[in-house]
Amino acid sequence: MIESEVRIHPTALIEEEVSIGAGSSVWDNVHIRTRASIGSDCIIGEKTYIAYDVRIGNRVKLNASVYICAGVIIDDEVMISAGAVFTNDLFPRACHHRTGELRSSAPDEHTLETRVEKGVTVGANATIGPGLVLGRYSMVGMGSVVTRSVPPFTLVVGNPARPLRRLCACGHPLGGTLDAPNLACQACGQKMLWENGVLSLESE
Repeated sequence: MIESEVRIHPTALIEEEVSIGAGSSVWDNVHIRTRASIGSDCIIGEKTYIAYDVRIGNRVKLNASVYICAGVIIDDEVMISAGAVFTNDLFPRACHHRTGELRSSAPDEHTLETRVEKGVTVGANATIGPGLVLGRYSMVGMGSVVTRSVPPFTLVVGNPARPLRRLCACGHPLGGTLDAPNLACQACGQKMLWENGVLSLESE
């Protein structure tokens, strides 16, 4: 179901059984495949592709030319920057090697699920490997290639991407070290907890 308050550019291609929440905008040349679900107050930037059965939460921003493959779940308040690409198959082939039959692009037993948790930012032109979790309020640096799950409140950069520093929910670095981060953000004053090597918000 597409709510009446949704703005859809006339060049966008929206397939059957797609759900889009109120207040969302879908810009030019976007392609959304069947059974995809998009929450309220989202922005889907131009030339973005969203595959079968993808689930996207509320207040999510996808910039231009983002590729979201099948098997991806995106929680609320996530930002995916321009040119970012998600993948879902560790051993992709075009054809079945015994029969020569072309493999379908639809999800199958090889499709791995990737979860993008609340508040994550994925930088421009980053590539996200299959079967991963990007933890809450983590950040992937632009151009990075992510091959392992990312802990919450952590910035990863490079190819392959590696942890560089810990972050506040506001996006600013916390200072200190990876193993002993500062527990108060100098930018917004948010206090953090550090337990068993995992950061969380003090208020939770």
